[in-house]
Amino acid sequence: MSYLLQHDNKDFSGFFKISGSKSISNRLLILKYLFSGITIKNLSNSDDTKVLEKHLKKPSTIIDIGHAGTAMRFLTAFLAIKEDQQFILKGSERMKKRPIKILVDSLNKLGSNITYTKKKGYPPIKIKGKKIKGGEIILNSNISSQYITALILIAPVLKEGLKIFLDGWVTSRPYITMTLSLLSDLGIKNKFEKNIIVINPTKKINELIYSVESDWSSLSYYYSIVALSKNSKINVGNFYEKSTQGDRKLVEIYSKLGVDTKFLKKEGRVILSKKPGFRSPKKITLHLVDNPDIAQTILVTCLGLGILCNISGLHTLKIKETNRLKAMKNELKKLGADVKIKSESICLLPLKKINKNISINTYDDHRMAMAFSPLALLVPIKIKEPDVVSKSYPNFWKDLKSINYKITS
Repeated sequence: MSYLLQHDNKDFSGFFKISGSKSISNRLLILKYLFSGITIKNLSNSDDTKVLEKHLKKPSTIIDIGHAGTAMRFLTAFLAIKEDQQFILKGSERMKKRPIKILVDSLNKLGSNITYTKKKGYPPIKIKGKKIKGGEIILNSNISSQYITALILIAPVLKEGLKIFLDGWVTSRPYITMTLSLLSDLGIKNKFEKNIIVINPTKKINELIYSVESDWSSLSYYYSIVALSKNSKINVGNFYEKSTQGDRKLVEIYSKLGVDTKFLKKEGRVILSKKPGFRSPKKITLHLVDNPDIAQTILVTCLGLGILCNISGLHTLKIKETNRLKAMKNELKKLGADVKIKSESICLLPLKKINKNISINTYDDHRMAMAFSPLALLVPIKIKEPDVVSKSYPNFWKDLKSINYKITS
């Protein structure tokens, strides 16, 4: 199935709410099932969060998490400490190609019993839950932050807590600090100095009612829409000026691409509007090692604005739902762009005319579907397998219709 997206790009406005951050929701869910006393409001309605919550509530002996990469990593650590219980953790065909060896090795060094049922280093895995003390571990930090976060989340219930020595440049640091901030909110003592993380063992936490801020990576698509519009204003909740989400960097980046951001502190909302009389820069150069999930959106924005875009720090994109660097090159070229990729960077050259009615393959990747959607303000565009957006933003197509998108199948 495909959706044909069209938009007349006349003056428009929008007012809606995006559900809670998937990243924050998933972390809080693990903590909720490790400790009592946590109430979560505005939980993400994403498929990933639903899958995680389902298997935390009632884990079966064989757990299939489908495409949910976060659930795979977080559940690996969570189930490893479930004493005297055994589990098989598996996923989709793509999940079988997403590495988990670094996390498994780390847990086994701490005393866990995790083995592979097929290919070494990749799911499916067999977990024999047992009590582990904790202690110290050295971890390559030039990897997905989710491996580090999975260990951090279980650390407070380990007898000796956990001390993690991060070896090398820390990838996606904001996601680590987000996790530690949640621990602090619960009264769990921790510190992150230089490349060393320390989490103290904790028996009792502060009771907490936590209202999850909405998802900044989901907001990125509206930044792109406003940037490509002639004149628009979109009011979205629930977002805060002081946010622990690393993708808040969108405010700074899109200011350079013609979008003004205004926070309504009392209402907990944000207004995105097109800067009047804005002239696009000739090029933009970004290093997104801390914010790789917004790279696809920015590339499409730059394509639409006809500017050169050079983004580095993207080494983790190769192990996402698809190899996003290759996928972006493939689809951008179909639209007429000249694109060059290296192992951790991508360069998009300026394009004057975008090809119309191109079908965008989504590669089972929610961000591919949503990132290309803003181009409908400039040319009709088709999105294949549009239901993939439910992984992170199930209401995406509904919300686009509320800002005058014409969507037909």
